Amino acid sequence: MHYTYCAQTHPGLIRDNNEDSVVFDEASGVAVLADGMGGYNAGEIASGMATAFIKSELVSWLVHCTHPVNADQVTQAIATCINKANASILNAAASNPQYAGMGTTLVVAVFRDDHLILGHVGDSRCYRLRRGVLQQITKDHSLLQEQVDAGFLTPTQAASAPGKNLLTRAVGVEPSVQVELRQYSVERGDLYLMCSDGLSDMIDDAAMGQIMKRGQPIVQIAEDLVLSALAGGGRDNITVLLAQVSASSDKPGLISRLFGKQ
Repeated sequence: MHYTYCAQTHPGLIRDNNEDSVVFDEASGVAVLADGMGGYNAGEIASGMATAFIKSELVSWLVHCTHPVNADQVTQAIATCINKANASILNAAASNPQYAGMGTTLVVAVFRDDHLILGHVGDSRCYRLRRGVLQQITKDHSLLQEQVDAGFLTPTQAASAPGKNLLTRAVGVEPSVQVELRQYSVERGDLYLMCSDGLSDMIDDAAMGQIMKRGQPIVQIAEDLVLSALAGGGRDNITVLLAQVSASSDKPGLISRLFGKQ
C-alpha cells in the first residue's frame, strides 16, 4: 500500500491561540494529533510536547530497528511512547506552576503495509471512509459516551447534550494513562481522517462524509473540512489529518523493508 498524507490546523473564530498540534512522518507512516487543555497556553504546551515526543520516539524506533517488527510490537511501542509522554507532561506541570493541570487528548497512528495500528486517549477521533461509507473507528473517552454506552442517551441525544467536553481520560493529568489500542486492516481506496473535536463538534458525520466522498485531492478535502467547521461556528481550534491509501509501487518502500515485506 502507498499512503499520502495531508494536515491542516486553524485556531477557529473564537480563540486567539491554537492548542491543537499535529505531525506526521510520511516515510515511516507515523501520524500524531493532539488537542491540549489548560490555562495560560498550557494546553498548547501539552499537545506540542505529546506530538513531538511521540513522533520522534516512534520514527526513531521504526527506522533503527534491526529486525522486522510485527503489528503487536508496534502496538506495544505506541503504548510505551504515550506513557512516556504522559510522564513528561506531568513532570513539566510539576516544575512550572503556570502549567498546573495541563493535559491533552491524543490520536496516534502507524500505517504499515495493509494495517493501521491506532492508539488514542480522549475525544479526538479517527474516521475511515471505505467504499463510500464513513465510520468513526475510535470511541470518545467522555462522560457523554459513557452515558450512551449505558443506554441513558441515544447517539442522537448525545450530539446535542451539554457536557461534550467532559473527558474521562487524558494524557498528562494522572500518573498513569489508559490507552485504547486497536489494529485495523487497510484496503486500497480507504481514506482516514484524524481530527480534534473542533471539527467533529461543528459538523456532523454525514457532512464530513459528503466532503470526503467528493473525490478531490486530499489537500482540498482537508481545506473544505476546516472551512465547513468554520462555517458551523468555529468555536474551537480545528485540526484535521488525512491519510489516503492507494496501490503500492513495484519497488518496496521503507515501510515494506521495515516489516520484512519484499
